[in-house]
Amino acid sequence: MKHILGRVRRAVEDYNMIEEGDKIAVALSGGKDSITLLKALKTLQIFYPNRFELIAISVNPGFEYFDEAFLQNICDSVGVPLFIERYDIKDIVFNDRKEKNPCSLCANLRRGILNSAAIRENCNKLALGHNQDDVLETFLMNFFYAGNLSTFGPANHMSRSNITAIRPLIYVTEKDTKNFIKRSGLSAMPKVCPMDGNSTREDMKNLIYSLSNKLPYIRSNMLGAIERNYINGWKVPNKNNSIIDKNKELN
Repeated sequence: MKHILGRVRRAVEDYNMIEEGDKIAVALSGGKDSITLLKALKTLQIFYPNRFELIAISVNPGFEYFDEAFLQNICDSVGVPLFIERYDIKDIVFNDRKEKNPCSLCANLRRGILNSAAIRENCNKLALGHNQDDVLETFLMNFFYAGNLSTFGPANHMSRSNITAIRPLIYVTEKDTKNFIKRSGLSAMPKVCPMDGNSTREDMKNLIYSLSNKLPYIRSNMLGAIERNYINGWKVPNKNNSIIDKNKELN
């Protein structure tokens, strides 16, 4: 946890993700990333100078093996209240709409449900479990399939809901979260979506892995390109781990 906590704290401080008095809802899916995020923020809560409140929100999308008791046990173990939102996303995506590429619609539906629940529980921040791999995969997906140089930002304020989405795991790799779950003796909820392992994102994951064998610095180079081009709020950290602001750099 020390390694992950250091990276989480650096992300939080680099992008001012947590302010005094925040009430943060952690989007808990039961996967390795969201469990790691919940545990890291709960540990950070103990000593971080800005005091903040934590709850967890989970969306039950209607898949057969979605285990609500598993999620409740995780939250009980760290003393964080859990709110489960039941919504039949599975039928909407696969039966009603019969989407050929269901991941985008599913993500949008889940995000809307999470935002609504966060507002209802008087939260002003929504913590999402996207890790560094997700950042790079999204960048490639936008580049190859939409012709855009874009990925999600570390912290994005959503004016319609007045919620700020924060991503404290942006400096944490998927390998880091896998190792944390394994070394902690924890387990993640088994994947329940039929698209797991069979999506465009999985293709990008495999591409980065393949290229990394020949280009060992590809991951850091991609992240550096995102930072240096200030894409969606990304900024360039300086040697003291503080952020170089684009406007200040240009003046």
